[in-house]
Amino acid sequence: MAQNRKQKRSNLAVTIVVGIILLLAVGVASVWLLNRPASQEATTSPAVQAQALSGTVYDGTMNTLTVETDGGEMYVFPTEDVEIITGSTGIAIGNSVTVYYEGSLDPAASVQGVEVLKIEVQDAAQPAPEPDPAAPTLEEQAQEILDGMTLEEKVGQMFLVRCPDSQAAEKVSQYYLGGYILFGRDFQNSTPEQITQTIASYQENAAIPLFIGVDEEGGTVNRVSRYSQYRSQPFASPQQLFEQGGLAAIRQDTLEKCEFLAQYGINMNFAPVCDVTTDPDAFMYSRTFGQDARHTAAYVSTVVRAMEEQEMCSVLKHFPGYGSNGDTHTSMITDSRSLEQFRQSDFLPFASGIQAGGDVVLVSHNIVSSMDAGRPASLSPEVHRILREELGFHGVIITDDLYMEGVRQYASDDQVAVQAVLAGNDLLCCTDFEIQYPAVLNAVQDGTISREQIDQSVLRILMLKLEEGIIPASNEI
Repeated sequence: MAQNRKQKRSNLAVTIVVGIILLLAVGVASVWLLNRPASQEATTSPAVQAQALSGTVYDGTMNTLTVETDGGEMYVFPTEDVEIITGSTGIAIGNSVTVYYEGSLDPAASVQGVEVLKIEVQDAAQPAPEPDPAAPTLEEQAQEILDGMTLEEKVGQMFLVRCPDSQAAEKVSQYYLGGYILFGRDFQNSTPEQITQTIASYQENAAIPLFIGVDEEGGTVNRVSRYSQYRSQPFASPQQLFEQGGLAAIRQDTLEKCEFLAQYGINMNFAPVCDVTTDPDAFMYSRTFGQDARHTAAYVSTVVRAMEEQEMCSVLKHFPGYGSNGDTHTSMITDSRSLEQFRQSDFLPFASGIQAGGDVVLVSHNIVSSMDAGRPASLSPEVHRILREELGFHGVIITDDLYMEGVRQYASDDQVAVQAVLAGNDLLCCTDFEIQYPAVLNAVQDGTISREQIDQSVLRILMLKLEEGIIPASNEI
């Protein structure tokens, strides 16, 4: 028992001694920490004492970096063996930069004698990209072109004329022509290479690209393929094609025809013929589909859609419908059918073509007594009203050739084009344009034809040229 009490006293003494030693150790450590030198603190945590200079990168070499401060001061820092953190553009002039260093800066020093600890470079803030303005519509583009045209240029744009025998390229710019229509004589004695170059020369002389048109209907009317140097066989008539393979054959032939014409620079085919007649003895029969209005309407829409695919301008002709009438090339023709007969028959193929996207409607010189007993259709405001309002056509209206006898017997040579404009035509198809152009120009200048009407017609023409790629649209330039 006495021995146990001695052992307990011995253990208590040891515990007291150990406790005193620990208290002394803690006190000494606290005194040391409170009184340690500042230089030792910097050694263990350099970032605490590091200084920073911010600015922009003014210049940089392999071994130095020049920083310009907001106040315009320049400091050159050594960069060898220095940690450099950069963004995607690296050490680019103008980028924001921060230099961490120890020591004192000397504005007069060529290179700072400080210890550079780290350099951080941030990419310069990029301005937010401006949103792309909405692409102008075709109508806006057409209006912009129109706004920059003179009256002489506007009137010239309304003339799509028979290509003259001589100085055709020069007359394009002299009369500011809207286009040429080519006939067999233009192809007969030319090679494919020559006609391509010739058409290109017309376009080179045009401030606004031209319509280059032909009548390549197939069958009895082929201005190009009738000559063997262009095609081994002329294009077949619609009636022949339909007999051979139905509307599928019509469509395939149209696609081939468009490619054939386009290779020479032709961008408008005066087709399809929309006239309705089943009379083999009628003047127009061989050029028509030769079936009733309903079947003719299906033929017309097939052709128009195929032409639209190939960006070939289509021309629906001859409004309001030839029927079984005679030839207006040689004489004046009067059609005595009722308006209701036209609505139930002849209008149907035109309506079908318009719905399918027909570009141009050609108006004939027939006098249709139920619409306008006093004027040829091409010169009749009432016929044009019916086309615009009843059939809903908003595109380009063109006359048949104003040199044909069916209209020349009605109006004098120097006034027929003026009357055609007043009737509502946008394009004037004529041979004697050197007489008709100044007549129309004078009629606008003296107020007979309003400038507003000229602007409306030219806007439609420019729109069509933009739609068919004849004038490159702004998103294609």
